[in-house]
Amino acid sequence: MGHKLVSIQTNSMGKAHFGLIGLGVMGENLVLNAERNGFSSVVYNRTYAKTEEFLQGRGAGKAIVGAQTLPEFVAALERPRRILMMVKAGQPVDDLIATLAPMLEEGDLLIDGGNSLYTDTERRVAELESRSFGFIGMGVSGGAKGALEGPSMMPGGTRSAYDAIESMVSRMAAQVVDGPCVTYIGPGGAGHFVKTVHNGIEYGIEQILAEAYDLMKRGAGLNGDAMADVLGIWNRTEELSSFLVEITEVCLRTKDPSSGADLVELIVDAAGQKGTGLWTVQSALEMGVPVPTIYAALNGRVLSSLKSERVAAEALLKSPSASPFHLGDPSEGMPALRDACILAAVASYAQGMALLQAASRLHNYSLDFAAIAQIWKGGCIIRARLLQRIQDAYGLQPELPNLMVDPWFADQINRRLPGLRQVVADAALAGIPVPCLSSSLDYIDSYRSGRLPQNLIQAMRDCFGSHTYERTDQAGSFHTEWLD
Repeated sequence: MGHKLVSIQTNSMGKAHFGLIGLGVMGENLVLNAERNGFSSVVYNRTYAKTEEFLQGRGAGKAIVGAQTLPEFVAALERPRRILMMVKAGQPVDDLIATLAPMLEEGDLLIDGGNSLYTDTERRVAELESRSFGFIGMGVSGGAKGALEGPSMMPGGTRSAYDAIESMVSRMAAQVVDGPCVTYIGPGGAGHFVKTVHNGIEYGIEQILAEAYDLMKRGAGLNGDAMADVLGIWNRTEELSSFLVEITEVCLRTKDPSSGADLVELIVDAAGQKGTGLWTVQSALEMGVPVPTIYAALNGRVLSSLKSERVAAEALLKSPSASPFHLGDPSEGMPALRDACILAAVASYAQGMALLQAASRLHNYSLDFAAIAQIWKGGCIIRARLLQRIQDAYGLQPELPNLMVDPWFADQINRRLPGLRQVVADAALAGIPVPCLSSSLDYIDSYRSGRLPQNLIQAMRDCFGSHTYERTDQAGSFHTEWLD
């Protein structure tokens, strides 16, 4: 990642510059990242045996010390104290804050680096700031490898609280051509909300790639290596070059050590989800923002969990007879399928950015959408070359109503829409579910339609409930006695 070497920073009393609570994989890697970048640390874990194991293993010989108790941990930190909490979201965070607060002094700063619900972060910022403590809700993306080598970080809270950690997180973050992949996101729970939406977009793109795999396997009969070859071609294009495409190629190419079979075919087809995808969809519904691609991805995971029901239904509910597929030549990257995946990925990003715009207006976050795209270009799970185009789009037009109407993205949609239509049509005729691809097509077609059939819905609502309606030819609200 090109981190420069810096001297370890401690104060004149030899106290640690930085404290971390929670030595899970992410916590361990973040503290090693901080130490490598010049920040001495003290660590605490609920079980001291875990702390000892870390200090004798990966933390050995580094400027990291352990504490057996929280009072000892707090006393080992220089003032103002900067404490990163890497514990399970929800009540455990509140419990830890309640325990720590009596030990803190004015100006001390707590950082929640987990995937917390943004409204919880709003509450915690208000509570702790009222007691003269700082609180940062910081989304961290990049997985274990990113945490160690340089993640994308999304800190929210008061600006003064961010200023107290800027020098540290700027060194720890992934570095791209135009700067570190961290910036001040906004007040309150802005940082955790942006991370939530990041994860919603991630859900969408993962499901899109899973649907592409299913079509290549069932529709074109390709094996793992042949599918991986197609993904390799995609990853060399501007529109699809990304971390998720890269690891999908790796997953498809990997063999089971004992049998030599494609390992992915031996994995149970039931996916988990940790809540951020659900929070994205819930927030979108509450704010009135359509996110059908992201919702379809979440729904796909939920449906996948019904494994035994699906197996039973497969024997009862017959599939259509075989029909031809028009995915394109594998040696050319299956152009129709590639176009479908490009547009579905664009739809996922567009929906996520639209949701961020709505939240920014609702909560007065004053989000900088170009800056958000910039910090997602490195370190995080959704990092992709396409983010440079997203950064450019919002750099030129900060109040862009939807990513799809940016000239570059509009051109992509106009040129690639036939491929998406063909793939969705072929999948429907073959009975192969493609919820994200079909939802993305519906999203694009709906957004480009100057007139939708909801005028009939308004008529029905007025008919059964006297809800009134507006007219195209007259101003005001109207009601009709539809029934005798």
